[in-house]
Amino acid sequence: MESALDYWSAKALLEWQVELGATDAVCDAPVDRYGLQQAAPKPAKANAAPQIIKPKEVDPVAEAKTAAAGAASLAALREIMAGFEHCALKRGARNLVFSDGQAGARVMIIGEAPGREEDLQGKPFVGRAGQLLDKMLAAIDLNRAENVYITNVLPWRPPQNRDPEAAEMAMMLPFLERHVALAKPDVLVLMGNISCQAVLGRRGITRLRGTWDQAWGKPVMPMFHPAFLLRQPQQKRQAWADLLELKQRLKAQ
Repeated sequence: MESALDYWSAKALLEWQVELGATDAVCDAPVDRYGLQQAAPKPAKANAAPQIIKPKEVDPVAEAKTAAAGAASLAALREIMAGFEHCALKRGARNLVFSDGQAGARVMIIGEAPGREEDLQGKPFVGRAGQLLDKMLAAIDLNRAENVYITNVLPWRPPQNRDPEAAEMAMMLPFLERHVALAKPDVLVLMGNISCQAVLGRRGITRLRGTWDQAWGKPVMPMFHPAFLLRQPQQKRQAWADLLELKQRLKAQ
């Protein structure tokens, strides 16, 4: 709406108000300043701390069971194990030690874990203990080139050749069980305490050796590990008795 006063009249009135001491212009309607203080705006909320999202916990044993069940062949199982990232031993090892010998052989030997030579070559039982094992097998007309298949409880070398930990064995056990199922041996030979603990759930190779047991639907023969026989050659007599028992079992089946 246009003002009823002309410019010069309005200017004169404004100057007169300034001379009277007016300092602020006011609105047509009054403003309740006390009411404004009561309705003062609330202070803005401080930024909330960012919510930390914890990563989902992974059960390595469950992951291993699922992965192992998906292997339809020994070649597929090897590839799956090579890609398994939950076992810390893999990061310190040079090679995956999967197997040696003839898949489908009647005798499957399960050792403990790779040593230095096995880690370098990627095959089980290739050091001094492996050489003794070959001599033991030859004594009962067996060899890895024709009628023996060999693997280990763990496919990677533990640091300083220490004993495998219970958690390491537990996460790799589903792969070992699947390995046995795919290899289809008639007889399992467990070399040493670690193998007995993993497969039979018991230790004490001196008590267990020479006595047939059962695991995964297979007859199982615990024996002294060749590395133990190198340190305790007087035990070779008992090892020879176990080999003869194995030979007799193979003839009977």
